[in-house]
Amino acid sequence: MQYRTFGRTGWQVSDIGYGMWGMGGWSGSDDEESLRSLQRAVDLGCNFFDTAYVYGDGRSENLLGELVRANPERRLYTATKVPPKNMQYPTLPEYGLEDCYPPDHIEEFVHKSLENAGLESFDLVQLHTWNDDWTDNSGWSDKLDELKNSGLINACGISINRWEPWNGVKAVRSGKIDSVQVIYNIFDQNPEDDLFPACEEMNVAVIARVPFDEGTLTGTLTKETTFPADDWRSKYFVPENLIPSVDRAEALRPLVPAGSSLPEMALRFILSHPAVSTIIPGMRKIGHVESNISASDSGPLPADLIDKLRPHRWVRKPAPWSD
Repeated sequence: MQYRTFGRTGWQVSDIGYGMWGMGGWSGSDDEESLRSLQRAVDLGCNFFDTAYVYGDGRSENLLGELVRANPERRLYTATKVPPKNMQYPTLPEYGLEDCYPPDHIEEFVHKSLENAGLESFDLVQLHTWNDDWTDNSGWSDKLDELKNSGLINACGISINRWEPWNGVKAVRSGKIDSVQVIYNIFDQNPEDDLFPACEEMNVAVIARVPFDEGTLTGTLTKETTFPADDWRSKYFVPENLIPSVDRAEALRPLVPAGSSLPEMALRFILSHPAVSTIIPGMRKIGHVESNISASDSGPLPADLIDKLRPHRWVRKPAPWSD
């Protein structure tokens, strides 16, 4: 496992972290299997774990707390997210800060998340949605500073809406946040335009989420793939999205290096950008943990392969199915 500096915090975090959404709210999740997979990740050197209150209404946070208590000798970095007060994902322009993150709401949910996890503090607390128009309002940032000063959190950040990497640049440049979480993968290369340069300038950490495009870049989806009705992916992978996603993933197969795989190439593409601090693939099975973490030691892709992947950039706009 390789490690990178997490922005201005100075933390040394594994460049392959752990996204815990799937084990909190996706169909087929089993807590015992999740805990075994989490522990295997720790044993392989993973030390950054990202969850959120809404991932099973505290279920995922509970699992993270169990993991921390099972590894008292390890320095594990814990990250969670405060949900918007109106519980609307994503944030739309008509939602004001008071609709989503009034100061008392932020504090309430930090305490709820700490109770769920059974922890005294989180290393990182993020606002789960964001609108850059809120940047200059001091209510949210003053509250997060207060929580830092009280020792309940060590750092703060934002999670940027799907396919809107530009909608966080102002917050980065404000100096008020320590990290941004953003979708970045072979298809979604847009953060490289404006967001990553701002993060590098301000020494703000980047958490790259959705490295496999919600599963497309694992190469396991087909045009006939379906999901249970209570699984979020059943609403995301509607035909309008599933069919072109599978086509685009298939177009990548000829570029996969010999002896490698599409998922490994997807992770190594992200590792090739120096602005990225850590990647948080969702992993619910030990096999996924082992294969994903192995990409860390393989390192960045060769420059010539990066050049060949550039034309696979896919510029998308939010749609009713993409929440």
